[in-house]
Amino acid sequence: MSEQSSSDHPVSYVTVKEMPASERPRERLARVGPQALSTAELLAIILRTGMGGENVLTMARRILATYHGLGGLSRAGFAQMIQERGLGPAKTAQIMAALELGRRLMAEAPEERYQIRAPGDAAHLLLPRLSHKEQENFAILYLNTRNQVTDQEMLYKGSLNTSLVRIAEVFRGAVRRNCAAVIVAHNHPSGDPSPSPEDIALTRRLVDAGKLLEVDVLDHLVIGHNRYISLRERALGFEPE
Repeated sequence: MSEQSSSDHPVSYVTVKEMPASERPRERLARVGPQALSTAELLAIILRTGMGGENVLTMARRILATYHGLGGLSRAGFAQMIQERGLGPAKTAQIMAALELGRRLMAEAPEERYQIRAPGDAAHLLLPRLSHKEQENFAILYLNTRNQVTDQEMLYKGSLNTSLVRIAEVFRGAVRRNCAAVIVAHNHPSGDPSPSPEDIALTRRLVDAGKLLEVDVLDHLVIGHNRYISLRERALGFEPE
């Protein structure tokens, strides 16, 4: 993955070629699969190259931050996107084509969407993304009335105190997407997925809020190193079934 540079301005940043092979987006995709990559890494693969003073991964992160994620990027028009620093006609067309393919897949083949039938199905999606994170992350799966995953989002990243998670932020995406249910998950960097009292209290708050908003909270998974705990299975924060 080559980077563009300017002979007039010495480059003092780390290019993707100079990164360890284990950290390069394309190599990571080949090794662990696309589901394990961040949105920025996937966008970097589409963009292919960066620009003078900014490698492609940094560029991808900047673009996502500018448009507040894939949702905002998908709503941008060609004329707007092409004005973004580093995006010429070719890169803009690549991004828009990739987003349109995703939209067409969702529209044309709803029966092929990933369906959640048990906690293990959700864990299959989330373990690769959360299992070995060194920081805490809070993720949401958005589901339709058939419990099929229509979208997913990483809502929080960094130092996470689940007692401070804002309920409104968790459900904002669900209401905007008009989804029927959600599954939430977060990881414990220690590797131990045992839920804390704060995790259980958050689950109870989410379930109660979901009832008011008519959005079912199907589960809350706590992810450790290659293992997980379903709070619904253990009736922690959920009413016993």
